[in-house]
Amino acid sequence: MTEDPPRKTVKVVVLGDIGRSPRMQYHALSLAGCGHNVNFIGYVETQPLPEIQEHPLITITKLQPLKVDSYPKLIQYLLKALWQTLSLFLTLIITGKCSYVLCQNPPAIPTLPVCRFYCLVTRTKFIIDWHNYAYSIMALSLKSNHPLLTFSTYIEKYFGQSSDNNMCVTNAMKRDLLENWDILATVLYDRPPKIFHPITLEQKHEWFIKIGQQYEIFRSSEHESRDSNTMTAFTKVIDNTVRLRYDRPGLLFSSTSWTPDEDFSILMEALQVYETTYNLSKKLPKLICVITGKGPMRDHYKSQIASRSWEHVAVVTPWLEAADYPTMVASADLGVCLHTSSSGLDLPMKIVDMFGTGLPVLACDFECLDELVQDGENGYKFRTSYDLSRQIVTWFEEFPNNTSQNEIAKNMRQKLSKFQESRWEDNWNLRAKKFFE
Repeated sequence: MTEDPPRKTVKVVVLGDIGRSPRMQYHALSLAGCGHNVNFIGYVETQPLPEIQEHPLITITKLQPLKVDSYPKLIQYLLKALWQTLSLFLTLIITGKCSYVLCQNPPAIPTLPVCRFYCLVTRTKFIIDWHNYAYSIMALSLKSNHPLLTFSTYIEKYFGQSSDNNMCVTNAMKRDLLENWDILATVLYDRPPKIFHPITLEQKHEWFIKIGQQYEIFRSSEHESRDSNTMTAFTKVIDNTVRLRYDRPGLLFSSTSWTPDEDFSILMEALQVYETTYNLSKKLPKLICVITGKGPMRDHYKSQIASRSWEHVAVVTPWLEAADYPTMVASADLGVCLHTSSSGLDLPMKIVDMFGTGLPVLACDFECLDELVQDGENGYKFRTSYDLSRQIVTWFEEFPNNTSQNEIAKNMRQKLSKFQESRWEDNWNLRAKKFFE
């Protein structure tokens, strides 16, 4: 009788919030699914997926953040980098030996140097998953000749070249890594895990009841029904059968990290145009726009939303639990993505999630977006608030009774059903599993 080979240990390092790092969470689940012990190292500001927390082969090791908000920006950065260097290295040492370190980039400093040094000392395989470039994010706020930007670029290139294996998110990034930094990477496209899938009308009805407990806009008006379980703003139960209401509002969905690389003002201006157009036309429904996410500019834009006196457009900004997020996405009529990419070489995971549920998307156009969004096939691209407003108005004109528009939406959802055939699990086994064998 042959014995099973001993389990290998993989340390998955995220120098950020684990709960807002879906791709690395999927890596951890795939590694554990192969029988590896996974030590997930990072900050825990929001709760990871329940599957992560409950998996017997996955252990989460929390890093402790350093609060230095009262210091000048440069001092903050230096103190934070020093603290992260020490805390990450000590955590890697204290948590014991492993066979592989899988590191998310960005951030590059101090993640790449610390992980590489640990791997050298312990003779561990070092693998980088390139989501974007750290230097391109820094370039959003620093001049091109800034010494800190030059230093960051050098660090990212040098330690990237020293890794044992590399993965990246697009073909465009693969070409760029090879041509500019002589780094050979394997493309591992983001694909939706099985939790992102189309849902039934009954499931949508149950979700509208649940979120209606938090936001009144999802409930039916009081004079229509006193039984909140039989009617919502979108659905109603007739003879024990859930049906869509013909007078329902349109439901627009967007997810954002509230950062400078997502210009939320574009959506704000587009919604203003929708409000104005509604007043001039009798052909548009009222619109509910759900925007989820956390980030540094959230409060800034929430105050802007609150200052608008819209009568026919409502914006809600819930923070959803990991288990509820896929249901919210699957319940929407149309998605919006404002991500533009600091490097122009990464693709937004939020579109992948939307496509996983069969939701067509309006996406802000940038260099390699056509690797995911085919204009007119599974969504539309836009560059300006005018483009976006025109697309939203066209989509919801005479909603939900516009036969030609309904046919367009139906065709897009059918095309997305082919996209849904390739899931994260299958793609990971094909492209990434070999690095951990």
